[in-house]
Amino acid sequence: MNFSFGQTAFKVTVDEPVNGSVKLDPPVPADGNYPAGTKITVTATPAQGFAFDAGYYSTPGRWGIMYYESMTPKFEVVVDQEKHIGASFIEKEAIAGIKVTQDVVYAKPGKKILKYDVFAPEKVKNLPCIVIIHGGGWSSNTEDIMRGLARELVRNGKYVVFSIDYRWAGKLDGDEKGNTMANIIEDVFGAIAHIYENAAKYGGDPKRIGVTGDSAGGHLSAAAATMPNMIGAGGFGKTKGVFEFMPTYIPKNKTPEQVRNELMDAIKAAAPSYGVFGGLNHFSEDPAADESWKNAVSPINHIPNAKDRAVPHYLTRGTKDFLIKDDMVKSYVDVLVAAGQEAEYVQVGGAGHAFFDWKPDNRTKETFYKYGVYYAQEMEHFFNSVFYKK
Repeated sequence: MNFSFGQTAFKVTVDEPVNGSVKLDPPVPADGNYPAGTKITVTATPAQGFAFDAGYYSTPGRWGIMYYESMTPKFEVVVDQEKHIGASFIEKEAIAGIKVTQDVVYAKPGKKILKYDVFAPEKVKNLPCIVIIHGGGWSSNTEDIMRGLARELVRNGKYVVFSIDYRWAGKLDGDEKGNTMANIIEDVFGAIAHIYENAAKYGGDPKRIGVTGDSAGGHLSAAAATMPNMIGAGGFGKTKGVFEFMPTYIPKNKTPEQVRNELMDAIKAAAPSYGVFGGLNHFSEDPAADESWKNAVSPINHIPNAKDRAVPHYLTRGTKDFLIKDDMVKSYVDVLVAAGQEAEYVQVGGAGHAFFDWKPDNRTKETFYKYGVYYAQEMEHFFNSVFYKK
């Protein structure tokens, strides 16, 4: 293990927990510095009336403070740089009646194990499924960041929710060969193919799927909804003008064509939040990669005509979003409408970027409670209009 500039010790700060306690073993030294390489066992305990949400350590990162979370109350942190350690707790009532199955593995195409979490009402069957795809610039975060939205969408007992992870772009996962945008989309299709095969185990109906996601996940959810017809074995850019996605997971008894047909029929609605729909980076190092490769991963170029395949959309964006501009979303809506697709675009007054995210810090939680909870309900109303038509 390499340590920064040959340091032999690093400072660890314990964030003061709210509605619970955190214990470190070995305890924090008097000066706050642990020897480099120390393995700290962290135990988080909720106060009465509260439940464990997540444990974490945090460090400065690309998007400000980055949280690396554990979904189990006892976890290990290795001291290899300065870190903060803490835990998040939530009211028991907020998760009452919700069964969570964590870390369902669907593929391992590289160094990262790809997985998803399932949020289901207790004792249900044959409910429509909602698949959530997280954001983070295609280069950070995991499915854990969407658990707040997942809990809201499952709360009323009408859906089984699947929150999925995927590979990060380039070599950020430690792979020798960089991951491309096509690979990431293949992960999304692979996750949905795995969910299709296993949804019934969790009370879900695999033939009724809605997709949502925020930021990078907004792009990926739009791709999942508009581009399943591009699933196939023809390769992505290997032959000039041929761009097909081979799902990272294919059931052993099925062909890519069968998966394509199943997902085209099953994915019936999309709710991309503050996403990017065109002009995307293909993240490929192939010398042949050109503008056509970018177009091939851009949902705005692949919207089906509603007469052939209807995929209604519900889109949101905060009016103070510094990353996603109004015209970026509106241009996508315009093409949807031109193709005869139903599309509702809602601007969230006063909200910035990533208001559907959930992290351990109070600021993110407050933003979610202010904007995310209400618009999660509005999103559910949209999905209800598709899956629970009277």
